[in-house]
Amino acid sequence: MKEKLEQIKEEALAQIRASKTPEQLNEVRVSQLGKKGALTEILKGMKDVAPEDRPRIGALVNETRSEIEKVLEEARSRMEAHIRDARLAKETIDVTLPAENMNVGHVHPNMRALKEVEDIFIGMGYEVVEGPEVERDYYNFEALNIPADHPAKDEQDTFYINGDILLRTQTSSTQVHEMEKGKLPIRMIAPGRVFRSDEVDATHSPSFHQVEGLVIDKHITFADLKGTLSVFAKELFGEDTRVKFRPHHFPFTEPSAEVDVSCFKCGGKGCRFCKGEGWIEILGCGMVHPHVLEMSNIDPNEYSGFAFGVGLERIALLKYEIDDMRLLYENDIRFLKQF
Repeated sequence: MKEKLEQIKEEALAQIRASKTPEQLNEVRVSQLGKKGALTEILKGMKDVAPEDRPRIGALVNETRSEIEKVLEEARSRMEAHIRDARLAKETIDVTLPAENMNVGHVHPNMRALKEVEDIFIGMGYEVVEGPEVERDYYNFEALNIPADHPAKDEQDTFYINGDILLRTQTSSTQVHEMEKGKLPIRMIAPGRVFRSDEVDATHSPSFHQVEGLVIDKHITFADLKGTLSVFAKELFGEDTRVKFRPHHFPFTEPSAEVDVSCFKCGGKGCRFCKGEGWIEILGCGMVHPHVLEMSNIDPNEYSGFAFGVGLERIALLKYEIDDMRLLYENDIRFLKQF
């Protein structure tokens, strides 16, 4: 048995010395040490060896295996080192060559405008809240004082999934969710994507973004709303910006107003940018309607509040002097690189 083991070892070592590639070394390992290898066959025949000789024969087999594995590993290490050295010599890098230019992206103009708006309101103590884009009709319309037969529903024609589920037309629905939680006071803005079945043109899109704001607390008046929006306009468009409130109607606020800012290009004198008027409309606002508070279980005799909403794309168009809303979504790299 000892002679047979010596023969197996010598044969394995000879095969190892003759191997030129890692694949050939692996073939030697399999043929000698694998499940069908020569040493494994000897171990399978141990049942025919006398019990008193089995420990000695087993020790000899293990010793032979260890010697073959050691030589195999040494040969593999030498071979891999040689292959690595040859590869390094072949793949020499010329560090004097100019590096390839890396194309680095940047924030989309819409998101830049949103970050600026959020920073302004966070600085005034507001919380940023997100809500679902797929909404119930109740939260999108009824809880905002827009019943089924209200003409405002025609102005906000949207995409219905079924009779009760729709794609929200305004992020005001997020405000209703927050009011229903009953955690007062509330100071929040709700940015997000909204949907209306509008035709695509330079100023309209079936999908766009809004930022709605809501404050609910005791003793909130229209003066608080005017002061807040005045600070917002000055932070966004410049310290010399003035605001003008024009009476308007929104079902969920009373009184309501449209807000204009003095043109930050001409200072209100009139120019091409403001179409000669000196003022630019930016948002709608008003005091939260008492009925809206009641539907969210807030006592209008104890609490009052104001709300406002601004189109994010409108802010981006004004800030960066873009004349066509479609440019924000066409992903033309020539346009986006300007920002």
